[in-house]
Amino acid sequence: MNVVWFKRDLRIVDHRPLAEAAERGAVLPLYIYEPSVWNAPDSDPRHWRFVRESLIELRDSLAKLGAPLVVRVGEALDVLRSLPVTALWSHEETGNAMTYARDRAVRKWAREAKIPFIEFPTGGVVRRLKSRDGWSKIWERRVAEPVLEAPMRLDSHGLDPGAMPELRPTIDTQPGGERAAHAVLDSFLGGRGENYYREMSSPITAETGCSRLSAHLAWGTISTRQVVQAVRRAAAKTESANWKKSLGAFDARMHWRCHFMQKLEDEPRIEFENFVRAYDGLRGYDEDRFSAWAEGRTGFPFIDACMRSLAATGWINFRMRAMLVSFASYHLWLDWRPTALHLARLFTDYEPGIHYSQTQMQSGTTGINTLRIYSPVKQAEDQDPKGEFVRRWVPEFGAGHYPAPIVDHRAAMREARDKIWAVRKLAATRAEAANVQERHGSRKRPAPKRASTQLSLLS
Repeated sequence: MNVVWFKRDLRIVDHRPLAEAAERGAVLPLYIYEPSVWNAPDSDPRHWRFVRESLIELRDSLAKLGAPLVVRVGEALDVLRSLPVTALWSHEETGNAMTYARDRAVRKWAREAKIPFIEFPTGGVVRRLKSRDGWSKIWERRVAEPVLEAPMRLDSHGLDPGAMPELRPTIDTQPGGERAAHAVLDSFLGGRGENYYREMSSPITAETGCSRLSAHLAWGTISTRQVVQAVRRAAAKTESANWKKSLGAFDARMHWRCHFMQKLEDEPRIEFENFVRAYDGLRGYDEDRFSAWAEGRTGFPFIDACMRSLAATGWINFRMRAMLVSFASYHLWLDWRPTALHLARLFTDYEPGIHYSQTQMQSGTTGINTLRIYSPVKQAEDQDPKGEFVRRWVPEFGAGHYPAPIVDHRAAMREARDKIWAVRKLAATRAEAANVQERHGSRKRPAPKRASTQLSLLS
């Protein structure tokens, strides 16, 4: 039995493991609900809600081809050992440390059991990359490859499909599934995205002006290749300068998305450790400050509005994500690790590869990126000049019972800047940063300035 293991690739179109396995005999499409993964500190029921909706549609789509999705609950090795596996097919996954260790264990088991385990790349992330030189050419070559059609039919596997676990999220996330992904893409290219380059920065306009494809890309209900090719077809057809500028900006972010995922693929330790170890021990943890930030009661109305909006919806645009991390890291002087875990649980589109490299970049621990300390006052003036976003999410502001600012804004910024620069200018720090640049830095010159402000490149 050719087992096709679905992980972060919940679709039937442009799914090479499924297409290749279908050409070689009976297929058992499999999703494993792993308790260790779904109980991990970076996981949240809001993620499962999106995934579960996607799996329900995936099961139906596969059933129409002849072999419904089989869902099993258990740890991956235990489940795979219980199935009639003659070959195992999957996409490569750039996940967190837990899924990385799991995949290594599965490879070891398959090797010892003499079961072929065939993995295919997904997107532009390159496994076992020796050098960043030429990486962009590899990315371009991959996204230009033809989109694979779904198999015409699958032989029935005859197994009980199994029940899907239910978790109760505290919010309604955006709908999951392959059909929803294409509907979102079509609406973006059909009109919503015309002013993308202007509307992506404000949380007010970004809600509809951004693509809203980030969750679909994170969980694989649509592929990078499908999105890039659709965007480029639209750009080739339009004569509107506005559209061309917006589509060009979005195309660039598809590239940068994989660029940041490649960093975690190449160096998994950055989920837990500073890129530059000279920053170790620089920041600490303050429960009162962290709780105020996480719960949206810092006394800075725009910060609190963004956090409450994110907590309630599972999404906020990239500039506001960057501001939230910046505020926690600089104004509150909190270590980025608890910050990253809290935000991972809130983001429906949580993608480990983007998440940890971007969180570190906004915290100033990469050694190679411009330090950007966002002013919550200036951001409010620029992105919410009429205060409508604040009024929506912080209705008590101005009503006499809103808390005072948790820190002095200007003093906190000055102190943070001085502390960071004291470490950054050290010779040892510069030497480490040079190594980071060699291993992870973009080879494009000059590097786009806007890229250094992004936390979710496909917000």
